[in-house]
Amino acid sequence: MNERLSCQIEFIREMDRLKTIFRQTYLMDASRHENDAEHSWHITLMAWLLEEHVDEKKLNLLRVMKMLLIHDVVEIDAGDTFAYDTTGQEGKFERERLAAERIFGLLPPDQFDEMMELWLEFEQRETMESRYAAAMDRIQPLLHNYYTQGKAWQAHGVTSDRVLARIRFLEAELPDVYTLVSGLIHDAVDKGYLLP
Repeated sequence: MNERLSCQIEFIREMDRLKTIFRQTYLMDASRHENDAEHSWHITLMAWLLEEHVDEKKLNLLRVMKMLLIHDVVEIDAGDTFAYDTTGQEGKFERERLAAERIFGLLPPDQFDEMMELWLEFEQRETMESRYAAAMDRIQPLLHNYYTQGKAWQAHGVTSDRVLARIRFLEAELPDVYTLVSGLIHDAVDKGYLLP
């Protein structure tokens, strides 16, 4: 096997570890915690399906999908940090940057550069593509929590103001989607799934 292909296969092998990184979010049937590989697949599918709700029609969907497929790869080394864990958020970027360098470093240099660029773009949220990708990353766990009657929200004492704060940027980016998910948050409070 040539060296380039060997590096790519080693990276593919490393990606299998995403299946072992479990998140705080439960599957929608509430049977168990979701893993990072499932999460990445799910939000990539969502990005494709919900693209029609983006006002800006020049969205590079392939770029978004690539970002979503690799955005949590760093958790192989850095672990999953719960979105509402303020202590865990401290130093998160640096932990994840080091993980990105090691993991993407398994690839040939040109693919290392592409993956690092995509990962940093996702983290910085400065492009339309990265904001759309971030939207999918915020909406999906919210849906999981809503359809599990707030299982993870309740386990961590999460309040509606914190959930609303995480999705507020959607109001400008995806107004139709924002209306839907903010309605779900209010409904979750009414049903007792989420603390007011």
